Amino acid sequence: MKKSLNEIYDLIDLQPEIIKKLEAIDGQIDLEQIDIYLERMLDIKTAEQAYRQLKDLLQNDEDHLKMLYCQLECARRIFDKYQEKQIAGTVYADTMRCFARFIDECKIKNGRMFFDRGWWTYRQISMNIFRIGALEYQFKEYDGENVIALHIPSDADLSKESVNASLEQAEVFFRTYYSDYQYDKYTCNSWLMSSALKPLLSQKSNILSFQNRFNIIKENPEDKEYIEWLFQVPVDTNYGDLPTETGLQKKVKDLLLNGGTVGSAFGVMPV
Repeated sequence: MKKSLNEIYDLIDLQPEIIKKLEAIDGQIDLEQIDIYLERMLDIKTAEQAYRQLKDLLQNDEDHLKMLYCQLECARRIFDKYQEKQIAGTVYADTMRCFARFIDECKIKNGRMFFDRGWWTYRQISMNIFRIGALEYQFKEYDGENVIALHIPSDADLSKESVNASLEQAEVFFRTYYSDYQYDKYTCNSWLMSSALKPLLSQKSNILSFQNRFNIIKENPEDKEYIEWLFQVPVDTNYGDLPTETGLQKKVKDLLLNGGTVGSAFGVMPV
C-alpha cells in the first residue's frame, strides 16, 4: 500500500514546524521535471551524483528544505521496496527517522531548525544504510572486500546488552534480506573509537566497551568532528566557550585547553 508524503512525515516523527514548511514547498516543485534525479537517488550507484545535480538545480533553497522535500519524496517511494522485500516496518521507520534526528541536532547546534545533511541521507533513501536497533549498518568496501560499516547515531544506547542485540538482529537481517552479500567484517570510523578517550573514561564505560570490540587500524588526530557530536556546537567554537554539562564534556574541554585533541579512529571487528 503506497504511502502519502504526510503519512511518511508522521511515521518518521518529523517536526510539525518542518512539516508546515514542506507543505508550503509542495506546490513549488514539479516532481515530473526532477523525476530522473529522484529515481537515481534511489540507487546508491547513482545517488551521490544525482544529489549533487539536484542540489545545483534547486536554486535559492532556503535552509535546504526543497532538498529535504525531495529526499522525503524518495523516502516515500522507497517504502514500496521495503515492502517488496518484506523488511519490517520498524526498520524502515527507524532508518528514516534520521531526518528528524538530524534536524533536532541542527537546532541544538545552531539554535534553529534547518536541514544540513542532504549530503549524507541519500544513503538511507537508497537502501545503503539501515537502522537496526541501536546502530546503523552500511554496505561498504574495505581492502577490496565487502564489509558492513557501523555508524553510531547520536541517540544510540551503547550498553553491552543493546549493542549485542543490535548486532544479533543485524546478522539475521542481512542473512534474510541480503543473503547474496557476503562479508566477514564490521568496520567503524568514529570519534568514539579514539584512543584519546581511554584515560578519560572509567573501565565500566559503554564507550570503552564498544571500542574494545574492534581492532583499531588507524587514528586520525586531525579530525575535529567530535566537537560537533560531543558538545553539539559548531566545530569552530572557541574551546573556552564549550559547554561542560557532562563529565566527558568537561574532561575533553580540559584536554583541548591543555593542547590535546580527540580526533577519530578506524577499527575492524570480525563478524
